[in-house]
Amino acid sequence: MKVLFVEDDPMNRRVVKDMLDVAGADMTGAEDAETGLQLIDSQDFDIVLMDLRMPGMDGLTAISHIRARADAKSALPVIVVTADTAVDLRDRCLSQGADEVLFKPVAMDSLFDAIGRMLARSDGGAGMIS
Repeated sequence: MKVLFVEDDPMNRRVVKDMLDVAGADMTGAEDAETGLQLIDSQDFDIVLMDLRMPGMDGLTAISHIRARADAKSALPVIVVTADTAVDLRDRCLSQGADEVLFKPVAMDSLFDAIGRMLARSDGGAGMIS
């Protein structure tokens, strides 16, 4: 399973990479949304983890770019990973095209559960992690 994590904080990228390594997943990190979108153009990913607040383009704008694509990558499962706790945030993210929302700090079981749900929707569970 190939995961793209778009997150400006290198420590957050490292923590999630360590979690995904346990499951044998291959994670690529991007430090900003523009780089993340370029990686989506040039590589294939099974799932995208997206922070919301980053320098330059924010995560919701990046998700709208993914959803506006004219190819199959427009349907990439996207899980927002954020420290923002606004009351309406989850609904706002889902209405903007996110598939799931996780709040930082992310626990390994929550991350794996969310990824499992996304993969089960997209490929019948063939790429699930546990």
